[in-house]
Formats: sequence, C-alpha cells, structure tokens
Amino acid sequence: MRLTKPTLFTNMPVTCEDRDLPGDLFGRLMKEDPSTIRGAEALMLGELLTLPQNFGNIFLGETFSSYISVHNDSSQVVKDILVKADLQTSSQRLNLSASNNAVTELKPESCIDDVIHHEVKEIGTHILVCAVSYTTQAGEKLYFRKFFKFQVLKPLDVKTKFYNAETDEVFLEAQIQNITTSSMFMEKVSLESSMMYNVAEHTSLSHTHTHTLYVAEDAPLYVKGNRFSVSAQTSPPLLCSRTSTFGKMSYLQPMDTRQYLYCLKPKPEFAEKAGVIKGVTVIGKLDIVWKTNLGERGRLQTSQLQRMAPGYGDVRLSLEMIPDTVNLEEPFDITCKITNCSERTMDLVLEMCNTCSIHWCGVSGRQLGKVSPSASLALPLKLLSSVQGLQSISGLRLTDTFLKRTYEYDDIAQVCVVCPYMSRES
Repeated sequence: MRLTKPTLFTNMPVTCEDRDLPGDLFGRLMKEDPSTIRGAEALMLGELLTLPQNFGNIFLGETFSSYISVHNDSSQVVKDILVKADLQTSSQRLNLSASNNAVTELKPESCIDDVIHHEVKEIGTHILVCAVSYTTQAGEKLYFRKFFKFQVLKPLDVKTKFYNAETDEVFLEAQIQNITTSSMFMEKVSLESSMMYNVAEHTSLSHTHTHTLYVAEDAPLYVKGNRFSVSAQTSPPLLCSRTSTFGKMSYLQPMDTRQYLYCLKPKPEFAEKAGVIKGVTVIGKLDIVWKTNLGERGRLQTSQLQRMAPGYGDVRLSLEMIPDTVNLEEPFDITCKITNCSERTMDLVLEMCNTCSIHWCGVSGRQLGKVSPSASLALPLKLLSSVQGLQSISGLRLTDTFLKRTYEYDDIAQVCVVCPYMSRES
C-alpha cells in the first residue's frame, strides 16, 4: 500500500434557527461531537486526523513511498524467498528494492516487510511491479508477480519570458501556476544561472531599519566579552533586511499564478564577448521547492532555459555613459562603445549629422581606425541641445571604407534638457 500523510478530518455542520422545530438539538450534538473544535463547532475543520481512504494523487517532483509485505498464509515453511520491486515508466525500469539478497526461510504466519521510496521525475503512467520467488518444502520453485498502476500528474505550469536590455543584461520573467487542487507553500524559487551570468532576484524589497541605543555618556558597553566605549551622541546603526513582495506567508492557492523576475548580467570575463554572441545561449534553470498540506515536500528543476541572442548586425553601438539631465545650450558629454560583430576587420569613419534640437560638437568625417572582429573601442562625444524637454539623440553615421557600407544610428537615447535660469518679468 502507498504510504501517505493523514489529512485533517472535516465534518459537515448542521445548524438551524432557534425558533425552528429542532431548537438547540443540532447545537448540542455538535458540541458533543469529538471531532469538532470547542468554541468553533460550526467550522468544518476538526482536530482529528484521518488515514487516507484511497491511493490519492501523485505529482511530479514528490517522493512516492510504498509499503510492501509478503505474508506466508500456508502451514509450511518456505525457503529462499526473494522479493523484488521495480517501477516501470514510459522510458525506463527502476529497481526500488532495499536489498537483493534472498531470505533463508519464512515460517507460517510470518511476513517480510519492505518500504521503498522514489522521487518521481516523469509524468504519465507508472507501474509498480512486485515479484516474489520462493522454494517449497518439496523443492519446487514458484514465482508470482503483482502489478500496481498509477498516474503521475503535473503540479505546476511554468512559463518563461526573456527581455534583452541594451546593456547586455537579460531579464527573465517566470510565471508559476499551481494546477493542483490544494494549496502550496513555496519554500524556494531560485534561478541557477549558467557559467556566463551572475543572477540577481527582483522579487524582494529592501528595507532599512534604524536602531537607537540609549546609554550614559562614556558608559562602557559589553558585547560578547568585548568592551566598547560608546558616546551618547553616537549615530544609530543601519540594518538592512529583505522582504518578499508576496508577504510573509508564501502560499500559492489552487490555480493561482505568481511571477518571479530575475536579472542576469554577464560575468566580467564574458562581458566583452556578450555583444557578439549569436544564436541560442543557455541562461540557466529554475529550481522550485514547495510543501503541501502536512509538510510533504516536492521539488522540480526545469530543463536548461535558452534564449535567442539579439542580432546587432555588423556593427553594434551602445552607450556607456550619458547624463540624465543637461542644461539648455550647454555642452554635455556622452561615451559610446562601438563593437565589431562581424567576422572581418573594419576601417570605420565617423560622421555626425545635426538635428533640429541636438547639435554635435566636434569634427565630422574623422577616421576611427581599424577594428578587429569582436573588438571594441570607446568613443567620447560632445553635444549641445537648443531645445528644452526630452530630446532624442540621433545623427551618428559609421562608414566602413573597405565595403563602402554606411551604418545609421538614430534615436540612440533620450536626454532631459532643462533651463538653468528663470526669467523674471518686471
């Protein structure tokens, strides 16, 4: 039989109005019922536990436990008893027996007990095959088998979305839905990133707490045997803590969906190559751990998550530094990064075209030199805005003199232009 946790007993309360014919009869019966909670007899939840009445549902990621008992119903002693338990799935056959050694003999009315455990890693049909072989007193070898068939269901529905930032960061949104009929306590949801990235979770909030310590001036303070001189004017220390955006109790009700956000940044040794990566790249895998009604633990790991690296063409232009706010008619600096994403060497020429609001300060048509494949160069530039408001930076042109090909870059970024002075009306 399957070994599962008991469940809380639930009763169906029956009540009526005081003026009805039964009067307070139902109320007295509920108070005398041992399964009800004193003072809350009308609640369906009781204090008693009940053993499972059926096989129940088995979900992917949970541990399947079963109790196997072989009993000698005859009046004879049997010898060389071998009990074997195998679990047959759609793709493999697993041996779950604790021991493969035969028992020397089994007397009448005696039994051989075994408990097996298996973490379910496949969905679909599973068949538990229990085989018993033994030898009778007459030397006859006998053998029989029993089959127990059950279905493994899917507990969670996981959907992922990728967002590629201009700064080579990758944002992963994971939507996890509870598709079972019972509540889950989400113990852990984490992203195990690949060797190329560092991951940061964005589903928690940072809080800063201040703690004030009131002591007399020049009074000694003892902490774990060490003496510190504390002044009465000492500023309070700051303690930072993180709180989940889902609250203190991380429960996921049936059919509810929860969203998790992760930010992945390329490691320093891969940062220079991040802009020229093409094709499919491996991001990592999600590790999800949950608990159900009475602490039954389940765990799932997704397969390796992959994303399609964005295409930047032959030349990629990205911003390394730009101010958020600049003054009207005052020059400001930006720094661009040019990366050769092609497989050939380029000889680049920079041209700058003014727009109605943004004007470039510098020499247009200057040579940037040769850029090898996968190499980058930093390009400091100076601009000036003649119009207030949110202005778009445009007008950069890069020309490869080898192929006579021009790459145009408009709407590179936006900058807020403000007036540094206020005119006074007389």
